[in-house]
Amino acid sequence: MNILSPSILAADFAKLGEQIEAVKKAGARYLHIDVMDGQFVPTISFGMPVIRSIRKASELFFDVHLMIDRPERMIERFAESGADLINFHIEANGDPEGTIRRIHSLGKKAAITINPGTPVSAIEPYLEMVDMVLVMTVEPGYGGQKMIVSCLDKVKELRRIADECRLSFDIEVDGGITPENVSMALEAGANVIVAGSAVFRDDIEGNVKRFLEQMR
Repeated sequence: MNILSPSILAADFAKLGEQIEAVKKAGARYLHIDVMDGQFVPTISFGMPVIRSIRKASELFFDVHLMIDRPERMIERFAESGADLINFHIEANGDPEGTIRRIHSLGKKAAITINPGTPVSAIEPYLEMVDMVLVMTVEPGYGGQKMIVSCLDKVKELRRIADECRLSFDIEVDGGITPENVSMALEAGANVIVAGSAVFRDDIEGNVKRFLEQMR
């Protein structure tokens, strides 16, 4: 099943609760939550207080994407804040295996992310352990960028590995995805789609429905 995970990085925080309810009403099942620390990426977004606040108001699946240095230090705190899945970057972590095991020990799903310049080989040793792999199709840290189409080759490689080795991890794509190009990501083998700017503008419910129509 294909899943849309709207990224609240692009939401209007003065209307955050209202906009989260809009994506849920339109049929979205996940909520993508980008946590940025100003170190691993050059921008700062939000952290545990925001996640705790919206957790009280939403039953959506919280897909928490940690764009932070040494994420292994913070796993327990994000788990306690309400994350359902904790996603960390291979480029920022010195102990990927230990971090995955820790996430699972807390009863959460674990995901690992690769940036546009990082090959699949960097995470291949961990594919049997994770619930999801996120392939960034833009450089992390900013919304509204255009998709780097060549990154979809890594999605194809991951899907091939999953099929050949009979692994069941989801493949998520994040960066520059619109209703017009989402089919490219799905055809490459992705089944979880992150979209921010293309969802949280104008008619949010209509935008979600357009995505879901293209993802059937």
